[in-house]
Amino acid sequence: MDSSTSVALEPLLSFLTFSFSKLESGFYRIPGSAVVARYVKSSHQNDPGRTILELILVIFAIRTLLQSRTRTDRSGKHFIKFSEKEIDELVDEWVPEPLVQPLSEWEQKDLSSVPIIAGPNGPKPKLLATGKIVTNLASFNFAGLAGNEKVKERALETLQKYGLGSCGPPGFYGTIDVHLDLERDIAEFLGTEASILYSQGFSTISSVIPAFCKRGDIIVADRSVNFAIQKGILISRSTVRWFDHNDLKSLEDTLISVEKERKKRKGPLTRRFIITEGIFERDGEMVDLPKLVELKLKYKYRLIMDESISFGTMGRTGRGLTELYNVPASQIDMLVGSVANGLCSAGGFCAGSAIVVDHQRINGTSFVFSASMPALLATSGSEAITFLRNNPSVLLNLQDNIRAIRAVLEKTEGITLLGHRASPIIHFCLRTQQQSFSVTQPTYDYEAEERILQDIVDDSIANRRAANAGETFTWTRDEKAAGVVKASVTRILSKRR
Repeated sequence: MDSSTSVALEPLLSFLTFSFSKLESGFYRIPGSAVVARYVKSSHQNDPGRTILELILVIFAIRTLLQSRTRTDRSGKHFIKFSEKEIDELVDEWVPEPLVQPLSEWEQKDLSSVPIIAGPNGPKPKLLATGKIVTNLASFNFAGLAGNEKVKERALETLQKYGLGSCGPPGFYGTIDVHLDLERDIAEFLGTEASILYSQGFSTISSVIPAFCKRGDIIVADRSVNFAIQKGILISRSTVRWFDHNDLKSLEDTLISVEKERKKRKGPLTRRFIITEGIFERDGEMVDLPKLVELKLKYKYRLIMDESISFGTMGRTGRGLTELYNVPASQIDMLVGSVANGLCSAGGFCAGSAIVVDHQRINGTSFVFSASMPALLATSGSEAITFLRNNPSVLLNLQDNIRAIRAVLEKTEGITLLGHRASPIIHFCLRTQQQSFSVTQPTYDYEAEERILQDIVDDSIANRRAANAGETFTWTRDEKAAGVVKASVTRILSKRR
């Protein structure tokens, strides 16, 4: 019986053997088939169960491709049938949702109260709405460069020679020789190897951070960093650890905890960054730069510091905290500053080593995809640096003004001054409110306080002193302007008691 069965199956087995032989020879004629074959043999030898799983997945994929993509009921028996009249009525009744919510009464008032300047801006601008000449306490014209005659003359000469716009990004016919001159001037001014120029101030730090920080990297950042830094951190997709605002003890504890976590999970060493500001835009606090550099070197982190407020205002000649604390700028891996604030021009910069700068010329999104700044703004920045080098007394005058204004406002009932005493931006908040500058958990009513502050601003403008609800006061020539603000604070708060 067994012999007859074998004879009967012999033609079938021969056919199968011949078919598999043909399939095998045809398979090996396909380019790359040998690699696939070696992978399957190796995978099956090491883990036979994986071969079965992969075979099931292949069958499932083939089945999915072959079956119908849609399983709708083509008969339409489960559809609701409407008449033409009903369809027209439904269309007429449909009201689309608004793209944005309408402005509230307070928001409309806040928007309409923004003062508009007629003519050049400076310490004594003219308001378009009323025609009044007011004292401007709300601009970042820290060193009075906005109306400097030498800067204006240089800008006019450049305008006549180069025209207005650059008409292209830096990497595509947008780079002009004066842009490179300003980059060299900034690097020499700060004492770094090189610097790179960005045409928008806000986009500078938010482009620098993701140019270096990637997914899997570690960022340790101050909780109260400005909005531009927050956006840069978000775009980087890095792992973020926050430390308490301007608390270097909290920073060190965070650095230690990061290393403990890495050792606990036996993770690889990754790139690690500390991100903070020199003078914080949110409250005017100043970082202890020598201690910060000490921690950076001790725990082997790279330091990204935003000096948008301190550059052009701190130090004997405006070089920022590195000059104030006598710390070499080379100790800061990426030193970011504002050409718009410190030099009264436009844009921003990042100074550091040549490697750091060259990397951004390819990976800094704002640098790569934005048009270069007009040539006249670049030469204005270079001329402003020359002015700061040759006229250090202007920053002494700035500090005198800061002390004069603080002396008046510190005696004002109902408000508390915040920030470092040397900060060129002076913040105050209502003393009746609990202050908190946490990025994640605000603990008081911002809107209620902002309404009161806006009333103070409106009252100050009515008395010919243009203030700012952001509580920023800079560059005044006497104590009279601060006295007007003090009187406005007293009047508004007394009405609300």
